[in-house]
Amino acid sequence: MTHPVIAGVDGSASSLEAVEVAAREAHLRGASLRIVHAFGHQSAGHGLEPMTQGVLARAEERARAIAPGVAVTRSVVAGEAVQVLEIESRSASLAVVGSRGLSGFSGLLLGSTAVHLAGHGQCPLMVMRGRPDPAGPVVLAVDGSEAGAGAVEFAFTEAALRKAPLVAVHVWNTWSERAYEGPGDPLNAAVVDAEHLREAEQHLLDESVAAWQEKFPEVVVERSLVRSRIRPALIDASGGAQLVVVGARGRGGFTGLLLGSVSQALLHHAHCPVTVVRGEE
Repeated sequence: MTHPVIAGVDGSASSLEAVEVAAREAHLRGASLRIVHAFGHQSAGHGLEPMTQGVLARAEERARAIAPGVAVTRSVVAGEAVQVLEIESRSASLAVVGSRGLSGFSGLLLGSTAVHLAGHGQCPLMVMRGRPDPAGPVVLAVDGSEAGAGAVEFAFTEAALRKAPLVAVHVWNTWSERAYEGPGDPLNAAVVDAEHLREAEQHLLDESVAAWQEKFPEVVVERSLVRSRIRPALIDASGGAQLVVVGARGRGGFTGLLLGSVSQALLHHAHCPVTVVRGEE
């Protein structure tokens, strides 16, 4: 049985956009949609019931207009949005939230909420950002780490569901932390054989996507090896894309941290929606 897609709503325009996207995702997956509205304890006793029902009714109306065949349920939970969605994510295939909110999701990308959900949620988190190009590719940030393998699988699956091309981007530079067999000290940028390192990074990229390309032969894949600073290069790659997929924490991440700087940079600055996929514990 396919786990449901969940959408966090508070009545804001951004959260209603998230509901529409979540409804499409549920339709593509053959899954149900669960609309989740969280309210803090400070909201109790302030006309909560009529407001909540209005929020949910508008959200469900938008969802049914987008995907009339998808089964929709509502969930109203007392508690802070971040904790509520973290719990809801345990039984979901995907969580979708807006980038701005009115109450429970207020300041989503200005504070720690998105970072917390991306780092602690039990399913992939899609955050609505920018203006996605519906004809654009799914962009996958490849780092070659074991933690990033889930992002590779998700990106190929998503590209297949959307019937979209996939651009697998791997960014490297002479400060790449991956050691390689070659002349000189691989950890000393001053003596790095840049061409040899480029070949090693190309091999990493090829190896990361080869098996999944065989499993999804219908997906047109472009492999893009970019020599640059990682965060600006991936933000730039998000322009003209319909979705960017990234692992929560990749190569070079510090033990114990649940979300890396690259993931955070994309959550704050990407030009299209971002999905963060956590690796296996």
